[in-house]
Amino acid sequence: MKIVIAPDSFKGSLTALEVASAIEEGLNKYSKDFIIEKVPMADGGEGTVESLVSLTNGEIINIKVKDPLMREINGFYGLLGDKKTAVIEMAAASGLPLLKLDERNPLITSTYGTGQLIKDALDRGCKNFIIGIGGSATNDGGTGMLKVLGVKFLNKDNKELQDGAVELNQLYKIDMTNFDKRILECNIKVACDVENPLCGENGASFIFGAQKGADKEMMKVLDENLHHYGEVLENTFNMDVIDVPGAGAAGGMGAACIAVIKAKLERGIDIIVQESKLSEKLENCDLVFTGEGRIDYQTKFGKTPFGVASEARKKNIPVIALAGTIGEGTDTLYEVGFDGIFSIIDKPMTLDDAIENGSELVKEAAYRIINLYMTHERKSK
Repeated sequence: MKIVIAPDSFKGSLTALEVASAIEEGLNKYSKDFIIEKVPMADGGEGTVESLVSLTNGEIINIKVKDPLMREINGFYGLLGDKKTAVIEMAAASGLPLLKLDERNPLITSTYGTGQLIKDALDRGCKNFIIGIGGSATNDGGTGMLKVLGVKFLNKDNKELQDGAVELNQLYKIDMTNFDKRILECNIKVACDVENPLCGENGASFIFGAQKGADKEMMKVLDENLHHYGEVLENTFNMDVIDVPGAGAAGGMGAACIAVIKAKLERGIDIIVQESKLSEKLENCDLVFTGEGRIDYQTKFGKTPFGVASEARKKNIPVIALAGTIGEGTDTLYEVGFDGIFSIIDKPMTLDDAIENGSELVKEAAYRIINLYMTHERKSK
C-alpha cells in the first residue's frame, strides 16, 4: 500500500518536513509494510524555501541583507538541487516579523533586501526564480528591490527618491540605464495568492496598509503615491499595471514584477505542486495525508491542503487532512476532495502545550486514523 504524505507546516510548531515525519512515524507504528513518500509542501509563503530545498536536495544560502528599515540582518534563500533555481521568500528580508510593532511604517519601509537576495542568486548563475511575496512589511511598489538591480527612480530635478513609498508621488522618470538585464533572461514565477489591484479601495494600501502600520490618513497618501507610481510604470513600459489583478500584492511588489522584471504571477500552491512533481508522486498511490495548523473554509481558496486534495481528486485517491485547529465551514471541504478532516488534539490543552507537543500529537493522530482506515479496508473485502 502506497501512502503519500504532503502537508504544509504547522506555523509556530512544526515545519512541513517535521509534520510529514511525524505522520510517517504514526503509520509505521501500525505497520512497517507501507510504501511511504514524504512530500513536504507550502503555498508560496513561509516554509516554501525549506520545502523545495528538501525535496530537491538543494541548499540554504545565507547572506547579509537589509531589513525593511535598511538595517543589516542575516537573510537567506534556497538554491535547488539543479543549482540553477533560486527560491526566495520575500518575508526573509522584507517581512513584517522583522519589525517590532512600533517600527511598522509603510511610508519608509523598503524591499531593498529582497533585491539583494535576487542579485546574489543572479551572481551564482541562477536562471530560474520562484519568489514568494507574502508577509511583506512594505508598500514601496518594489522600488527598493529594483534599485538593487540598477534601476533609478528620479524626481524632476534628476535626484533619486529616498527609500520607501514616501516620495513616490514625486517620481518623474525611471532610469533603466544601469538595469541588470540578466534578470530578463530568467524564468521568474511569483507566488501571489491575492488578486488586489495596485490602487483604489481594494488596492495594496487600503487592504493591507493597516497590518503594516498605516492609519487611514497614511493609507490615503500611500494609495495616491502608488497610483502616481503606477502611471509612470505604465508610461515607461507601455503596458497596463494599475488594474492588473495581483499588482497590489506585497505593497505593489506585484506591479514591479509584472512590468520591470517580466515575471509571471501564479498561485503559490500551483507553483509548489508543479515544482514538487506531486502529480507524478501520486501515481499508484492508495491514500494521501495532508494538513496545516488550521483548516477552515478558507483552505479551499488556494491553501496547501486544498492544492494537494485537488491533485489527489484527479486520480480518485482518498485524502485525509490533519490540523491543530478545525475552524468554521470545513463541511464545504468535503465537496472539493477531502475525505476526512481530523484535529490532532486528543484532550483539553493550552495552545502552548499543543505547540510544544506537536510532533507527538501528529504521530498519535496518524496512528489512530490509519488504524481505523485499515480496519475498514479489511472488513470491506
